[in-house]
Amino acid sequence: MEKKIVVLDGNSIANRAFYALPLLSNANGLHTNAVFGFTTMLLKVLEEMKPTHVLVAFDAGKVVFRHQDFAEYKGGRQKTPNELSEQFPYIRELLDAFSIPHYELAGYEADDIIGTLTKEADDQGIQTVIVTGDKDMLQLVSERVHVALTRKGISEIEWFNPNAIQEKYGLNPDQIKDLKGLMGDASDNIPGIPGVGEKTALKLLHEFNSVENLLEHIDQISGKKLKEKVQEHQSQALLSKELATILRAAPIEVKLDQLEYAGYQKENVLEAFKKFEFKSLYDRVGVEEVQEDQPVRPIAFTIIDEENKQSFESYLKEDLALHVELDGESYHRAEIIGFSFETDEKFFFVPFSVATHWERFEKWLAEENGKIIYDLKRATVSLHWHGINLAGVSRDIMLASYLINPSETDFSLQEIYKRETGGLLPNDISIYGKKNKKEPLPTLEIIAEHVCRKADAVRKIWGILEPKLVGNDLQPLFYDLEMPLALVLARMEYTGIAVNIEKLSTMGRELEERLSQLTKEIYELAGDTFNINSPKQLGEILFDRLGLPVVKKTKTGYSTNAEVLEKLQGMHEIIPKILYFRQLGKLYSTYIEGLTKEVNPQTGKIHTSYNQATTATGRLSSVEPNLQNIPIRMEEGRKIREAFVPSEEGWYILAADYSQIELRVLAHIANDERLTDAFHHNADIHSKTAMDVFGVSPEEVTSEMRRQAKAVNFGIVYGISDYGLSQNLNITRKQAAAFIERYFSVFEGVKQYMEDIVKKAKKDGYVTTLLQRRRYLPEINSSNFNLRSFAERTAMNTPIQGSAADIIKLAMIHMAKAIEEKGLHSRMLLQVHDELVFEVPAKELEELKELVAQVMENAIQLNVPLKVDVSVGETWYEAK
Repeated sequence: MEKKIVVLDGNSIANRAFYALPLLSNANGLHTNAVFGFTTMLLKVLEEMKPTHVLVAFDAGKVVFRHQDFAEYKGGRQKTPNELSEQFPYIRELLDAFSIPHYELAGYEADDIIGTLTKEADDQGIQTVIVTGDKDMLQLVSERVHVALTRKGISEIEWFNPNAIQEKYGLNPDQIKDLKGLMGDASDNIPGIPGVGEKTALKLLHEFNSVENLLEHIDQISGKKLKEKVQEHQSQALLSKELATILRAAPIEVKLDQLEYAGYQKENVLEAFKKFEFKSLYDRVGVEEVQEDQPVRPIAFTIIDEENKQSFESYLKEDLALHVELDGESYHRAEIIGFSFETDEKFFFVPFSVATHWERFEKWLAEENGKIIYDLKRATVSLHWHGINLAGVSRDIMLASYLINPSETDFSLQEIYKRETGGLLPNDISIYGKKNKKEPLPTLEIIAEHVCRKADAVRKIWGILEPKLVGNDLQPLFYDLEMPLALVLARMEYTGIAVNIEKLSTMGRELEERLSQLTKEIYELAGDTFNINSPKQLGEILFDRLGLPVVKKTKTGYSTNAEVLEKLQGMHEIIPKILYFRQLGKLYSTYIEGLTKEVNPQTGKIHTSYNQATTATGRLSSVEPNLQNIPIRMEEGRKIREAFVPSEEGWYILAADYSQIELRVLAHIANDERLTDAFHHNADIHSKTAMDVFGVSPEEVTSEMRRQAKAVNFGIVYGISDYGLSQNLNITRKQAAAFIERYFSVFEGVKQYMEDIVKKAKKDGYVTTLLQRRRYLPEINSSNFNLRSFAERTAMNTPIQGSAADIIKLAMIHMAKAIEEKGLHSRMLLQVHDELVFEVPAKELEELKELVAQVMENAIQLNVPLKVDVSVGETWYEAK
């Protein structure tokens, strides 16, 4: 096979990806937009270019040999944002998963590595492609070396061979460095000749061919001013050309034959994609999930049936490992296959049909007998829907694993078992044949063995996890918070929240009318009818018919994404209408149609599922549907909450929301005098911050000052950088850095906390919340600056975010207990971040208002008061 070498400019592609994509992050808070963009470009290269040899070249550091000639080389560049810096180690990790070599060389740039390698390949007559966003690389082009230049972020590629360079610039590849010598390069702080831009530089090169020849014929330059500039800056032009010249004889150790690429192992790439949560890329590598083989170790078990069930009742005692096997993707709608339990290393399988006619077994399920289980909430809810009460579970191995391994993202029974024992359990899919309908159904013996293995796994895993809970001082968090919370969440889930379908339908019709009217207005402004949802047709209207400036192109035509439309704002009155059309369209599909599909026809309610073991900070999340993410920025979005109503006539919806809980936690943890004082005096914390930071009186605080102070207040909680703040406030990084510096000079306690918590994390290797929830930071002492910086920011914000999450969990447990003890009929329905939502009968309204405020505000004692805003309405919308 003919060799084809592809060399990628790692820093260039990562930079372009970072700025082309919005900031993304995984469940652990790691920013991943540069990693994601880099990965999509890498996949594109592998799929379309099909290289036989690959290398990714990186810059090794900031100081290179060019600084010896010009100390200010690249001196004008802003510091790389931490949000980007922290991603470079993970890009390298991803390359390792793809089995792609990467290389860097101290004192040299990626350009020099690429220049040296491509010259060697060119000399050997090997076809080579350079993938980069840096036009400097065009000087390396030859008949066998081509450049794929990334454009419009990384969504497009512009190809350059010698003919393409001649066509675009009228130059040969070797003259690209002359072009830079004359016009300079602001991004690299290469000065060039002042006042000479690309147009003038090209004109000079078309006439004189090179910088050296131009300097030898200065007297022939037309134009007095230009001649004077060239005369005055001769040495600068020569230096600039030298700085722009890519070295093609760098002392690299990597050889061409070391770059041979045999492809990647799908399983390795999938593991990386799981870590970074790139689910949308699974199919790009031809993998859905890795299916493990069934273990071969035999297990002895007994199937309990109608005939023999009474003879096994003596085995139903305390401290048994129990597994409930479900058949269905959603446990709210799942069928129950059966149960398995383990006692004295004996295993028993009870088919569901037997269990429902076995009084002693159902009674044992509901007894307080210290059962051990996997995913208490899931089992409790699924059994509730089948009329079976599960109680007396004292240990949940999923929750224990989550507390011990908070940075993991997969808490399936299979994954926990693999993590803790190194062994494998069969996946449900291979047993029940969900994907292949032609697959014959497994026999009762196969099902029984499979389910009994799960009970065995539950027992084994608990034996491993229990000492870890004790050793890490996590028992109070496990037994007093997460275990009781699982039962509170289970009740909230099967209670559900009532939805007025007619109201949803009315809103749907109103949105349809608005969309129809908008469509007519858009057609009128466009002068034609077209499919507004078609990027191709919309692009033709905007850029061909209406003549708006092209912002971005794709392989199939014009880009019309949100970023492009935002840049076109103010250029034509059709743009805001298209943006509004899209917003309303998303509301209609996601929340009118989407919520309607989720209403249970038997109950008339929506029964969301809360993920209790997902986030590293301890926050709950909501899925199927996500009721924590109903949009509130648009009035049409907020009004979706009008459809959420009490389930009984004459009842009300009550919403109770913690006010600025994370800032109050920060005030407590940091023991900052100014913050603490502000909260004790019930001051507007953002106005107070603006007064302190800007040094102004209350009357002098402008809305802009308050807005900036608010961004910093909340940004500090999340370890915001100058780059992040500059993006939030649309100010320069220098202004943002100055703002943060002023903040820390005023709130000295906060600054001291940030320094102290990082020191503690470096010493312990983890940080804790107020309730001792741990988050491990293995990279806190890394020699890699970027990894260490990310870990330091995580150390600062986890105790704040995690403590806020723990506090509302405590409040939920206390509220459930208080409602039960007082014999109230009120029901807790939802948790949405720092808000709890209840349905309340009219006669209990005043009592519950008082009770919920009292319980939530006293969930934990801080050195600042917790404040709860309570509101009531006939719908969730009215209550908020």
